[in-house]
Amino acid sequence: MREYETVIGLEVHVELATKTKIFCGCSTQFGALPNEHTCPVCTGMPGALPVLNKKVVEYAIAVGLATNCDITRKCKFDRKNYFYPDNPQNYQISQLYLPICRNGHIDIETEQGTKSIGIHEIHMEEDAGKLIHDEWDDISLVDYNRSGVPLIEIVSEPDMRSAQEVIAYLEKLRLTIQYLGASDCKLQEGSMRADVNLSVRPVGSSQYGTRTEMKNISSFKAITHAILGERARQIELLEEGKSVEQETRRWDENKESSYAMRSKEDAKDYRYFPDPDLSSLVISDSWIDEIRKQQPPLKEERMHRYIEEYKLPEYDADIITQSKNMADFFEETCRLFDSPKKVSNWLMTETMRLQKENELEADDIPFSPQNLASLIKLNEEGKINSTVAKQVFEKIFADDIDPVKYVEENDLATVEDEDEMSRVIMQVIEDNPKSVEDYRSGKKKAMGFLVGQTMKIMKGRANPAKVNEIVRSMLDK
Repeated sequence: MREYETVIGLEVHVELATKTKIFCGCSTQFGALPNEHTCPVCTGMPGALPVLNKKVVEYAIAVGLATNCDITRKCKFDRKNYFYPDNPQNYQISQLYLPICRNGHIDIETEQGTKSIGIHEIHMEEDAGKLIHDEWDDISLVDYNRSGVPLIEIVSEPDMRSAQEVIAYLEKLRLTIQYLGASDCKLQEGSMRADVNLSVRPVGSSQYGTRTEMKNISSFKAITHAILGERARQIELLEEGKSVEQETRRWDENKESSYAMRSKEDAKDYRYFPDPDLSSLVISDSWIDEIRKQQPPLKEERMHRYIEEYKLPEYDADIITQSKNMADFFEETCRLFDSPKKVSNWLMTETMRLQKENELEADDIPFSPQNLASLIKLNEEGKINSTVAKQVFEKIFADDIDPVKYVEENDLATVEDEDEMSRVIMQVIEDNPKSVEDYRSGKKKAMGFLVGQTMKIMKGRANPAKVNEIVRSMLDK
């Protein structure tokens, strides 16, 4: 069989973090009751006129600057005409002819080194509504809360050659947008979705194969599976002497396969024309400069600062800055308790462990920096030992409790009273003569058992170093 190269381009839809929709004043809050956030504009009522949300433009420019795009100084909106139940106007306001951003790129890290992925354009548009299919009653319902939510669509060049490169690109894009504050990019809530355009060609060929498009895939796992599955399907067709049809396909994650939805449309099929209700948008150099000055530091800049300013190892800095929320949390905790490496350790070990166990995203930290800082301080000052600290942290993670009050109310403070420790240790030694005999015959590990029994009786509250010292002293007598 011939060897084939995969050619992939992405169209990434990102819901912007504005409080209101792109052309009306309805809320964009996620999770509202069906059709609660609607008005005549976003439900396509006759005569309703759109008014552009300025913040949408600013977010689009910010993303364009961060992805090295040229900003179109005079752009406009166009109507994309199509008929579908979740599209109340029977058209979508988008940008075809003069998108707001063009000719950009972002760099990703691959096994072969740094690779630049071209960005053909970024354009603004409005989202459609959402169809809810009721299989019990065999009906479909429409929720227009999402209709009119502002989107940017980021269209890459066909520069990616594997699922690994696609995921690296998406992760870099998501982190960039999150650090800008332009979107939370939560795939599970649909605020970031990707259409995968894929074709294959014989290795060494310069001509593109026939591409297919897989729509609205909303998890990295599903995107990876879709790419591998579609690549295999196209290669199988070509090896059998058949041709690949240009079409839009739907990826079914449960069945691990795709199926045809419709033939692939071109721009002419949508009968684009300039939107008559929206005037051209003129973007001045001073407006762009103002947005550029307000750009926050992105992941790479923060990572380098953590290494230089906080003296973190590169590995720690890289892990912490993989999430803007985690990075913000780290900085605030360090402000409250100035021990960056200790804070980093708690975030990278116990926090991430419990996030994984509770199936939470890195962005989901269910406790406050104040309570983590207080816990680390208690541990560092010796008021609680490491074993108790981990127990208290689990309560902080679950209920965000005040660790100082919790330790006091549950009598968890470290016992420093040597007389009390000595009484318990003496009892342990008397109750375990075999371990004492083992220790005195050269089996030094036996002391560990005696220390463990002491800590167990004292409910983990004793100072471990002091317990070790007293046990050894008594045994050596």
